[in-house]
Amino acid sequence: MDLLYSADLKSMSFKDSLAEEEARAALEHNRQSSWAYAKEIVEGVIEHSKEIDRTIEEYAHGWTIERMPLVDLAILRIGVWELKYANGIPVAVAISEAVEAARLYSTDDSPGFINGLLAKLAQHPSSERL
Repeated sequence: MDLLYSADLKSMSFKDSLAEEEARAALEHNRQSSWAYAKEIVEGVIEHSKEIDRTIEEYAHGWTIERMPLVDLAILRIGVWELKYANGIPVAVAISEAVEAARLYSTDDSPGFINGLLAKLAQHPSSERL
């Protein structure tokens, strides 16, 4: 989440932000186990970024990507990737983790917004993985 958020905040591409973080992680051996999964998430978001952003806008009635808080957008991008493209992550876990991240890092209204959007997506039968 931090990587996606900071890339948007700095107006940096996700690929460049990933490369920066990968170089930093290589120097911190205690991060090796967590870095592999974080990298997988970011690479998945990069690979499907256009579809993910379209999905967010489709389900965020009345909100455009440009109007969303950057923290919420990073959380949603991960949540949508987990729901649509990641294997082995139960729907309830993906939504719960996204809501918890919103509780910790975003506004008071964000957990409900994120929960609603991801829950609607999870109920939609045309989602690739769902």
